[in-house]
Amino acid sequence: MTLSRHDLLTIGQLAERSGMATSALRYYEKLGLLRSERTAGGQRRYSRATLRRVAFIRAAQRVGLSLDEAGTALDRLPGDRAPSSQEWSAVAESWQSRIDQQIAELEQLKRKLTGCIGCGCLSLARCALYNADDRAGATGPGARYLLTRDPAGGPEPHTTDL
Repeated sequence: MTLSRHDLLTIGQLAERSGMATSALRYYEKLGLLRSERTAGGQRRYSRATLRRVAFIRAAQRVGLSLDEAGTALDRLPGDRAPSSQEWSAVAESWQSRIDQQIAELEQLKRKLTGCIGCGCLSLARCALYNADDRAGATGPGARYLLTRDPAGGPEPHTTDL
């Protein structure tokens, strides 16, 4: 389907309308998340439906989905027109378990942070963040005792409210 010149957006117009940097739009296109047509001079032109795809990618990232996950969801949506409400609903429904998982992880992190900050022990011998011999280092980067429960046999939180 060939769109008229008035139905197409330049990358600058798409960036302005979507609030995204042109470099991000080019990156999304490189990943296959967006599609453009090229003019005779090689300039990118995007359909207006691309605005919805960019909004979708941003929404996916806000709920914690990776760009790969967003791409999988976008593959289920039409690229040349606005999706129907049934198409949107099917994709949104597929996110429910992922969003529920994110919520559970955030609630666990909140409980651990509240306990850690609230306990006031300041004791390296008892604190859940204590990491003798860098035992948590083998389980990956970051605050391992806050991100997971008992990583590789590390100490458990010692608060009374967990």
